[in-house]
Amino acid sequence: MFRTAARTLPPWLGHALNAQRGPVPWNAMVRGALAGGPLLIVALAAGRASLGVLAAIAAMLAGINDRPGSRRAAVRRIGVPALAGAAGLLVGTYAGQHLPAVALTLVLTGLGLVAGGVSAVGPVASGAGTQLLVTAAVGAGMPLPDPGWQRVLAFLAGAGWLLLLRLLLPTPTSRTGELRLDFRFDGERAAVADVYEAVAALLEAVGTQHAVARRAALTAALDHAQDALAGPRLRRRAATAAERRLHAQYAAALPLGEAATALAWAERTVPARAAEGPRRLAAAVRGNTHAGPLPAPGRTDPALRALDDAVLHAAAAFDRGRGPDLHVRRRSPRSVARAVLGPGGREYGLRVGLCFGASAAVAQALHHGHWYGSHQHWYWLPATAVFLVKPDLGPLVSRVLCRAAGTVLGALLFAAFAAVLPRPEGLVALVAVCGALVPVAARHFAAQTTVVTVLVLALVMVGGEPPASAGRIGETLLACAIVLVAGHLPMPGQWGAGVRAGIDAADAAAHAYLTHVLGESDDRATRWTLRREAYRTLAEARAAIARAAAELPAVARHSEGTDEVAAVLERLVDTTTACAVHLDDTGRLTAHHTERLAALRDELAERRGRVGRPRTLA
Repeated sequence: MFRTAARTLPPWLGHALNAQRGPVPWNAMVRGALAGGPLLIVALAAGRASLGVLAAIAAMLAGINDRPGSRRAAVRRIGVPALAGAAGLLVGTYAGQHLPAVALTLVLTGLGLVAGGVSAVGPVASGAGTQLLVTAAVGAGMPLPDPGWQRVLAFLAGAGWLLLLRLLLPTPTSRTGELRLDFRFDGERAAVADVYEAVAALLEAVGTQHAVARRAALTAALDHAQDALAGPRLRRRAATAAERRLHAQYAAALPLGEAATALAWAERTVPARAAEGPRRLAAAVRGNTHAGPLPAPGRTDPALRALDDAVLHAAAAFDRGRGPDLHVRRRSPRSVARAVLGPGGREYGLRVGLCFGASAAVAQALHHGHWYGSHQHWYWLPATAVFLVKPDLGPLVSRVLCRAAGTVLGALLFAAFAAVLPRPEGLVALVAVCGALVPVAARHFAAQTTVVTVLVLALVMVGGEPPASAGRIGETLLACAIVLVAGHLPMPGQWGAGVRAGIDAADAAAHAYLTHVLGESDDRATRWTLRREAYRTLAEARAAIARAAAELPAVARHSEGTDEVAAVLERLVDTTTACAVHLDDTGRLTAHHTERLAALRDELAERRGRVGRPRTLA
């Protein structure tokens, strides 16, 4: 119903009604139920309720980052933000205890500038920036009787407990529901198997109107597999045979995807049996078995010959269990610095710093009636502003609407629960239930806000703070107003700098890939790595463009035309892939290939000129 209504509404309003779909994350729900509740029980039994509250807050924040994927990816996705959160809690605690309000506001504003700029690097960095600011607000604005170092240790213990559950609890396989004895790599196996399934789906769609969408799905599957394999090893020693096998299976999927993309570019229908090989390889990955005999797809043209060679290469790689490590995404320090200090990072940092500092100043003034004085219990407003102002979390107006609705509903629900539940037993049970609901509520920002609001209000009441549902509603609405104003203020530089930075990165990656292919290098491993980076940066740029398009019209218009640039870049990378496959087979390009490349480069130069700062591929 929501999706149908969203199609008839303006983008900025329709986005607020869209919800993600997918299977119920039962495993994450179990971990959420076992996270905050048990920590509170232990803390209450030890007479340290305040430390239990901090540990449960850390477990909740870690649960928000507990996304589908591999265990090794979870170490970075949960662990890095948790370390940033501990640092923010430490800074906020000591700054709140020793600085007057003006100086404290300046410190928090500076933290917002840094966290906002760092958030432009990627999802993990964004999660780290979010937790840094939220915990800084909690440390400065939630008075607790414990020393700062004990607060930090409690926070790390809470996040570490959730991460430990993620690493140690077995999970059933997605297809059979049975438990494996060796479940350490179930996330990696599922991610790599999905790549082979996506290759098969693309081959089935070659020559149809679904080919473009299936190629995008293949890119998403490769991105997910790359992340699943790129985390730290779960053992100190060298990679195990199982790890090396997974790396080889991922590497073997890259030439398969390349050949399938070339076939889609040629728009020629392929025999039905062409998809059988990748599908059997997917089953072999899921079952951790050998590939066995695979059907030959035919060798009537260069792309089909490349597909046949890729299938044979995959079968050999499966049997050997060894292959090159092509899953690592190598980002130079220069590219990271460019993301933080470039136009996108600067705009991001300025908006986050402005909103966080302004909300902290307003919160202190409201709670104490004058600028200088003790500043207590004012964490809610700046913490709310953090979740609202992060540009990578969705369009601004959509976030504000969802946050306001979710907070109102959550506060009302908590008021009803608090009136009937025994204390503290009932509140601890409520924390456990909400922890279990966080993973499934993450599909929609309003639902997530509702669950988190109930959970946090229950936690602070366990810690001894009186009920404050009405106050939390008022502070949330005030934070929404602050973020709406600050989020639409003109900043130094161009509007939509983040979107343009994404387009620039995709353009540079496409340029590097094209240069390598036209240079006719025999280094295929480098080519596949460059191809992966080209498609990945393009997918990231498209995601940023989609978010910008769902902003209010006054903001969205500053990114007009960028979607056409991304579409041309996508066709250019597809054409480059087709050229690479053809060069492998014949050693030269046809007139069709060269004419298509020239036309796309001309079109790219024209479209980039329309959106500002044109940059063409030489």
